Amino acid sequence: MIEFAADTGLKPGDSHRYLQQRKKMIKEQIISRGVRSSRVLKAIESVPRHRFVDEGSEGNAYDDTPLPIGESQTISQPFIVAYMTAALDLRGGEKVLEVGTGSGYQAAVLAELVNEVYSIEINENLIIEVALRLKKMGIGNIDLRFGDGYQGWQEEAPFDCIVVTAAPDHIPPSLVEQLRVGGRMVIPVGDSEQELVLVTKRQDGTYHRESRIPVRFVPMLRQTERNN
Repeated sequence: MIEFAADTGLKPGDSHRYLQQRKKMIKEQIISRGVRSSRVLKAIESVPRHRFVDEGSEGNAYDDTPLPIGESQTISQPFIVAYMTAALDLRGGEKVLEVGTGSGYQAAVLAELVNEVYSIEINENLIIEVALRLKKMGIGNIDLRFGDGYQGWQEEAPFDCIVVTAAPDHIPPSLVEQLRVGGRMVIPVGDSEQELVLVTKRQDGTYHRESRIPVRFVPMLRQTERNN
């Protein structure tokens, strides 16, 4: 887990200015839109988002907007990260899979809430950057993998929760299969029009689908598409 500095409440590379920006972001962008889980809010406050954006974009890290992180990918706006995390209703003992590591920010937020986070990314350059970033930040409870997130991470399944940060046009059967019975997955689904969906796995292997909010994510790439 990320550790606070002993006397200031700040992490290495953080500052009072960024901490105040983060608190303002939480109040104006997240709580005001209905996310009130104290555990999620604390996790968001604990993770220095400016450490996960491109160099030169640190001043915009706490704005109410997604930001480019290179490789045609983005870091989601803070509200969406908080909303998706809250939808998982994490209690602390879960084993969580993230599909689409991106900048590593969502994984770092999850790492504040649970002991085991597994994150898979189809872009090898992003995985290398995230591995270095997490090492510098001292985050040790996230396992990273380069691969096709549509297929999940079978060797580590089953997972209590799955969060997907890129949009397929349907719910991948392999990810449902890798959920525990009663497990939850939050995933954006759609092409030109997308919605955030909460999936809950039933005892018989089927799932309940609950539509939440309209969203806009980058499309989920498959390994064959990445190679073309």
